[in-house]
Amino acid sequence: MTTNKYFQHNLSDSKIFQMDAFDILELSTSALNEMVKIKGHYTHKINPLACKKMLYENDFYYCDTLLEPYCSKHTFNYFENELATFGEIGNLDDIINICNNSFTHGRFHRDFKLNKIMAEQRYKSWLTQLYDEKHIYTLYYSDNLAGFVGYTNNKLVLHAMDSKYRGKGLAKYLWSRVCEDLFNKGHQEITSSVSATNLAAINLYSSLGFKFRNAVDVYHRIVE
Repeated sequence: MTTNKYFQHNLSDSKIFQMDAFDILELSTSALNEMVKIKGHYTHKINPLACKKMLYENDFYYCDTLLEPYCSKHTFNYFENELATFGEIGNLDDIINICNNSFTHGRFHRDFKLNKIMAEQRYKSWLTQLYDEKHIYTLYYSDNLAGFVGYTNNKLVLHAMDSKYRGKGLAKYLWSRVCEDLFNKGHQEITSSVSATNLAAINLYSSLGFKFRNAVDVYHRIVE
């Protein structure tokens, strides 16, 4: 399946969910007419203040609202803790184990029409790709594996703490190390993406000096 002007084929999600998956580039009557001809899972991201009438009239359903955290070197709050360290690589199996039940805020977990095991696999597959690209910070606390942060250029794209270290206020020290390293590599701004329901992540980003912009509502539809 090739990309057209209405939607783009998402090959990795198609493989995971065992159905064609598409990101909608343009929502219009013409696009909707094309969609019904091709079975699959469709994603559309829209301004929260935009009218959703066309979406609801065509069997789309709401899954999430995403926010874009962003921070410059000048507004970054660094939290020092000598026990918090990172490495740029680690054992893949150990890192993947941290994924288990770490992304329940994600839109694929919240999509009631998708298999939750497949949703888990999506994040593990993404983590494996980042690992192969050497775009992983492996996080340690007191020399013990505590979490990971995956990144692409200046964007933190996938991250989680091991369940033993969650809720203890440690993430801000580990994220401080990661952000400092990215700034030292020459990036003027660091960004990410976070679900509006993930209050722990929002509070973490806020404590580090991040602000938020570019909110989008995410809607899904499955054409059978």
